[in-house]
Amino acid sequence: QVQLVESGGGLVQAGGSLRLSCAASGSAFLITAMGWYRQAPGKQRELVATSGGSTNYADSVKGRFTISRDNAKNTVYLQMNSLTPGDTAVYYCWASMRFRDYWGQGTQVTVSS
Repeated sequence: QVQLVESGGGLVQAGGSLRLSCAASGSAFLITAMGWYRQAPGKQRELVATSGGSTNYADSVKGRFTISRDNAKNTVYLQMNSLTPGDTAVYYCWASMRFRDYWGQGTQVTVSS
């Protein structure tokens, strides 16, 4: 089992930046990939960025968001720059371990215009 706890969400003006963090506990040493998804009101959850054998970004965030991992701390980060109102969503931390998906509780990111 893996537990994921996110932090760092909040309210920011358009053009601003936020940094999300997600700390994994439990059998975190078995995690093979971690990343971030988001879900806006009335929309499906979508991939933002993942980090495993390779790093992947949604086209909508390329060049603005950066995912990074600190394996010693079992933590994944999402640096979000040049935020727009379109980035407003609940952001969920994700981890993959032994072909199972684990999710955090989500953290709200709101970007005002």
